[in-house]
Amino acid sequence: KETPADDDREVAVILKAVMPGDPSVKLGGVDPVAEIMALADTAGLRVVSAVLQKRDRPHPGTYVGRGKLEELKQEAERVGAHVILVDDPISPAQGRNIEETTELRVVDRSELIMDIFARNARSHQAKIQIELAQLQYFQSRLTRMWTHLSRMEGGEVGTRGPGETQLETDRRIIGKKISVLRGRLVDIEKQAHTQHKSREGSFRIALVGYTNAGKSTILRRLTGADVLVEDRLFSTLDTSTRTWDLDVPFDVLLSDTVGFIRKLPHDLVASFHATLMEAREADLLLHIVDASSLTVEFDIESVERTLKRIECENHQTLMIFNKLDQVGDEQMIDLQHLLGKWVGSFAVSATEGTGLEKVIERILEIARLREERGEYLLPHSRSDLAARLRTLATVEREEFLDNGIFLEARFEIGQKARWEKALRKVGLLPPITS
Repeated sequence: KETPADDDREVAVILKAVMPGDPSVKLGGVDPVAEIMALADTAGLRVVSAVLQKRDRPHPGTYVGRGKLEELKQEAERVGAHVILVDDPISPAQGRNIEETTELRVVDRSELIMDIFARNARSHQAKIQIELAQLQYFQSRLTRMWTHLSRMEGGEVGTRGPGETQLETDRRIIGKKISVLRGRLVDIEKQAHTQHKSREGSFRIALVGYTNAGKSTILRRLTGADVLVEDRLFSTLDTSTRTWDLDVPFDVLLSDTVGFIRKLPHDLVASFHATLMEAREADLLLHIVDASSLTVEFDIESVERTLKRIECENHQTLMIFNKLDQVGDEQMIDLQHLLGKWVGSFAVSATEGTGLEKVIERILEIARLREERGEYLLPHSRSDLAARLRTLATVEREEFLDNGIFLEARFEIGQKARWEKALRKVGLLPPITS
């Protein structure tokens, strides 16, 4: 593959232990390094080569065998690599041994994903969350980082690593910073909880799914919201909540959430606790799936695993297979199988708008189960109460009868109780007896 001469991105070589659970092992035609290459591209790296080894499990000390590490070193030298990308979370010891063999910086999957999050963080909250996750990740890797810095050719720190005193100082600084950031996130969560309480009575829907499944496109299509839509991994980190105008007598709020991915770093999930609150407190989840993905069932499994980690596995969920316009003839057979497997699921194209009418119909059915209804007969002399009812509810039927004004109304959650309390106060409804 030819590379433009002015491409000054860092050159990377991928190292991957291909294990039995990998999608490329279970599915034909799946490139084992496709996803890590997409992540690298998003992070601004240029991948020029990959070194793979089939293994039942990673080597505890070196991730792959010693012979494969020597092959990696030779390949990195051949292509002039600056960095080694490991397509798994690795231990500090594994990272140190790979660095000692290759004499290059080693970035594992967790660090790469966190780097992308840091690049894409826009809000104050997202920046705090990603900084906390990165600090917690690096806290256990300080020794390896210092060892690497002391070996860097032309580095300013000389040829010896710092004394233990310097490491202890750095650990204390990082520990203090982590404590401060955690405190800030607690304050943010309190504010978010207050905001969520103000939304009580609304019907809250959260879009969840694998990264780049098209959640933001669906949010824009359904609500007309001006949100960022990019064909890139993790383009959405901040939750976007928009009002959705549906034919129900209460507010409907639709929220886009951060995308999930296989091997999503634990520190990242923990740090994004406040952001993921939108999913936890939703009345309905829309699980958006990229139907054109070759690893679609693995993507679904990964999202469901993450939903379980954030205690959302029991939420009412609608499965929506998106990107129907990108599904080829052969994949269409697999999609029909998936639609049969996930009863009540939908196939749509958010880009073209096809298939969304049925999704909206189903959401309306679910939302209307929350409606409260009531029928009332008011004296002709209390037309003021009839006017008040019109401000509290949607009056679907109103008739002037001989014995009074008959009204049939649909209420927002909680409004029916307020209305009937007012009627009891003026003696138009019998008091509640225990």
